[in-house]
Amino acid sequence: MAGQRWVMRSSKLRAFVLPVGSLALSVVALAIAGSAAAADTLEWALVQAYENNPSLNAQRAALRATDENVPEALSGYRPKLSITANGGENYADTQSFTYTPTGNNISGATTTSIPFTSRGVGAVATQTLYNGLQTANKVRQAESQVMGARETLRVTEQQVLLDAATAYMNLLRDEAILELNRRNVEVLTEQLKQTRDRYSVGEVTRTDIAQAESRLAAGRSSLLGAQSNYVTSVGNYRRVIGVAPGKLAPGVPVDRFSPATLNGAVAEGEQQSPSVLAAMYGVDIAVLAVKINEGALYPNLALTASASQNWDPEYNVGREFLASVGGQLTIPLYQGGGEYSAIRQSKETLGQQRLNLDVTRDQARATVVQSWGQLDAAKAQIEATTAQVNAAEIALDGVREEARVGERTTLDVLNAQQELVNARVALVTAQHDRVVASYTLLAAVGALSMQHLGLNVPIYDPQVHYQQVRDAWFGLRTPDGR
Repeated sequence: MAGQRWVMRSSKLRAFVLPVGSLALSVVALAIAGSAAAADTLEWALVQAYENNPSLNAQRAALRATDENVPEALSGYRPKLSITANGGENYADTQSFTYTPTGNNISGATTTSIPFTSRGVGAVATQTLYNGLQTANKVRQAESQVMGARETLRVTEQQVLLDAATAYMNLLRDEAILELNRRNVEVLTEQLKQTRDRYSVGEVTRTDIAQAESRLAAGRSSLLGAQSNYVTSVGNYRRVIGVAPGKLAPGVPVDRFSPATLNGAVAEGEQQSPSVLAAMYGVDIAVLAVKINEGALYPNLALTASASQNWDPEYNVGREFLASVGGQLTIPLYQGGGEYSAIRQSKETLGQQRLNLDVTRDQARATVVQSWGQLDAAKAQIEATTAQVNAAEIALDGVREEARVGERTTLDVLNAQQELVNARVALVTAQHDRVVASYTLLAAVGALSMQHLGLNVPIYDPQVHYQQVRDAWFGLRTPDGR
């Protein structure tokens, strides 16, 4: 069944056969008629979703925002510069006294009012020399956050591609089932017409007509349900893939990209699943958070340089220039206990992240095993439902011929007809499940990507934006010009 296309073209799936004449209709062939010419393919739909899906584009934007954590952390290595300026109108009111040389008597007082303008400018530069390795650990933590965000982007990318493949196959399945039900209604309508003709010549009773009418009503109800499902699938296709559906070509499983054995798939899933890798980076981030908080207990050494120039006519100073360079050592002794609480809290968070990693690995293993089982079941269901369809076709032919000679009733023919419809619907569903399960398994082992599928599309490279902003010292515009 490897490489089997999702379409019933086998001559064994011949048709719904009308109970009169030699007219035969290949229902599924009609359901996909014209798909070979200018049809949308599953691969094309994946490319559209990769380029246009808003959830994926939003996650890419989130990653670009996370990239900025690195230059923010690197700023701790760089000097901090600031300029200050002051100025204002001032008013001074002074009073002076005159003393007599003998007796120290005050002989008079003089009041002086002076308005004046003061102004000054200054600059300060500060360079951290040592802060308990907090800057180095913050840079490493930011880099781990970027790597974790990249794996989160891979999770979103895989989910979008899987949703796109599922939406495509759902629409293809529902389109085929809709056509099956439409043809079934046509067959049942013809069956009712012939039953009425036979009733008019006394070959059947009114009960046979009622049975045919009941089965036709049920067929019309199923047709309405199939139409509803088809409309829903069209809307979901537009939501996930971003464009309205056209004619759909058959979908092809991607088993060739998956591991050949279950053990190999489990091992690959535990090692390459983006969810597992993101959880591993989460542990690294938590480890570095502990070190950053512990750095608050270490001494802090900084170098400060300042220069200022002031004009102050009140003190008869036309211009005053001051400059200084010095080091400042701060040794924390006790700061209320908040730093110790932060360390304990980060250690608990580290333990939580390690447990989350174990949970994520278990989930990845279970997902691979489940996907593998679903794929095996879908393959077996195709074989079983194909045999079911073949047997139902033979049974319908036999019951129809027996009914012509009076050995079978109208109800027997209607039941055989319904069994054939059910078998064909089951086969369509099994072939749909076969393709979807192959994509699900590929996502479970972390290999559902445009690179792995080898599709011709420009690949989004997160490294480009990262390198553009990593060493940026200043600038307000993002690399894309916003």
